[in-house]
Amino acid sequence: MDSQLSLWFCSMSTAFCFFFFSFTLLFSLFSLLIFVLRLKLWCTCEICQAYLTSSWTKDFDNLCDWYTHLLKNSATGTIHIHVLGNIITANPANVEHMLKTRFENYPKGKPFSTLLGDLLGRGIFNVDGDSWKFQRKMASIELGGVSVRTHAFDIVRSEIQSRLLPLLSSVAGQEQVLDLQDVFRRFSFDNICKFSFGLDPGCLELSLLVSDLAEAFDLASKFSAQRALASSSLIWKVKRLLNLGTEKQLKEAIKVVDEFAEEMIKQRREEGFSDRYDLLSRFMGTINDDKYLRDIVVSFLLAGRDTVASGLTSFFWLLSHHPEVESAIREEVERVMGSSDEQFASFNQIREMHYLHAALYESLRLFPPVQFDSKFAQEDDVLPDDTFVRKGTRVTYHPYAMGRMERILGPDCLHYKPERWLQNGRYVPENLYKFPVFQAGKRVCLGKEIALVEMKCVVLAVVRRFNIRVPHSNQAPRFAAGLTATLRGGLPILVQEREA
Repeated sequence: MDSQLSLWFCSMSTAFCFFFFSFTLLFSLFSLLIFVLRLKLWCTCEICQAYLTSSWTKDFDNLCDWYTHLLKNSATGTIHIHVLGNIITANPANVEHMLKTRFENYPKGKPFSTLLGDLLGRGIFNVDGDSWKFQRKMASIELGGVSVRTHAFDIVRSEIQSRLLPLLSSVAGQEQVLDLQDVFRRFSFDNICKFSFGLDPGCLELSLLVSDLAEAFDLASKFSAQRALASSSLIWKVKRLLNLGTEKQLKEAIKVVDEFAEEMIKQRREEGFSDRYDLLSRFMGTINDDKYLRDIVVSFLLAGRDTVASGLTSFFWLLSHHPEVESAIREEVERVMGSSDEQFASFNQIREMHYLHAALYESLRLFPPVQFDSKFAQEDDVLPDDTFVRKGTRVTYHPYAMGRMERILGPDCLHYKPERWLQNGRYVPENLYKFPVFQAGKRVCLGKEIALVEMKCVVLAVVRRFNIRVPHSNQAPRFAAGLTATLRGGLPILVQEREA
């Protein structure tokens, strides 16, 4: 009797599994059919065919360069990728319309929040509406405080003095190639972990140890970004449901991040947080929901690490091609700091270095860390260039392309020219909707000033003491797919100490 009952349960279990798998497969095929019908994957226009067949790769190394080419040749600075349901624009009037005039009609949208939901949860960069407003208000208060900015400044200077400079000095004068992109990713991860959690992962120690947290965070960011490359969201959703491939790896990586965050929050509650300056402690005074705290701080971790590392990597790549800019920065440093023996410039001295500021902005113009940003229209709309936007359509503005548009910047737009930002030797800001590297309008980056100061501190410390040279610097940058601009193969450099 027991054996018969066991066989019955076994057969029922097998039948259920078969039924569940069959239902999942049929539902997936049906959803894929609906997706194909909706997006018109048979579109025969030249752009869509080039995208579907990847024929654009014959002439362009990077997708962003192909988009730039298309946008330059568009009379309105706007194009349609019908098979993706995506309108892409490099028109400043359209950008202002999306980020300011009709801000409420262009939220991040559910499709975007779903892509990054497993990693960022309800964090500020992945939500809209009241949740975004609440976090925005809190972050504005915390990041705008003098004590917090001073704390961030001290963290950066300490990391430079105790780790970055000793590492560069250890390879100076040798034929040892160092990956500067990896160095800056380690540097910025140490900084943002100290700033966000009050934790030092030690990624930039001379031994260049691999941090489990940093590795997990890298994988989580990479695989989350890869979801956006799938021809249908159904593909990665089914893989997630069945726990297969990159979705399985993503789940495992996020588990490491979650366990770390949970431990930090638990530890901070036990030790107390009222006298600490890190973001976690600051937010804990207002928020009791540990999962919400995790989402908020992990979002800042993502923004503070990858963007700064990307910006610094591109800057030193450009500097290797423009020694005259490097010389001008050094001259400005000597003029502002005089004969001072101080290793680091003060905050006020940094503010007086207008050429350095212009050189960084010019680098960010040509190589923005976030090459494009997308919103999803809540209602039908018409952009200022008369482009009709149907409800639910993805609309993307493209800072990378905008920095290369003659109609915006003139015929010398491809030249690295810090002087374009200066008038009588002083930095003059540009219209943010022509230069939306830090976004603009209500979503303008709150960490902008902290990030710029961090980058300036690194540039000053490195160019004063070292000559950084890039072998084979004639090769154009090639980017890996990801949430931020990352150079494929890194940035190999040789380091030389400057003569005193």
